[in-house]
Amino acid sequence: MTRDIAKRLKYEKPACIHNKFFPSIRGMAGKMSASDTTSTIFLSDTPKQIKKKINSAVSGGGDSLQLHQELGADLKKDIPFQVLQFFLEDDLELARIGEEYSSGRMSTAEIKNICAETVI
Repeated sequence: MTRDIAKRLKYEKPACIHNKFFPSIRGMAGKMSASDTTSTIFLSDTPKQIKKKINSAVSGGGDSLQLHQELGADLKKDIPFQVLQFFLEDDLELARIGEEYSSGRMSTAEIKNICAETVI
């Protein structure tokens, strides 16, 4: 409504820009930063470097395979899943991966491979 009446009140139309930062490879507490090369995936990184960084990323999976299969993954803590939300264009595939991973049917290694291939 404000945008509709701003001009009549001789004000500029307000704007709001929402930015969502890529999470740090180290976890959701920070964002990717050029000053910390271990927390960031750069456009200039080689496929080998990207795979290495994603494989070292914080996981939301269980501490053991058995525990992961029983409890599934915490998608809010899992950095590879968070990165996939930016890069994977197929929303249905993202939902399928989220369901499989959060239920424990997909392993941490599988989602990290999917993430690395998608980013590359």
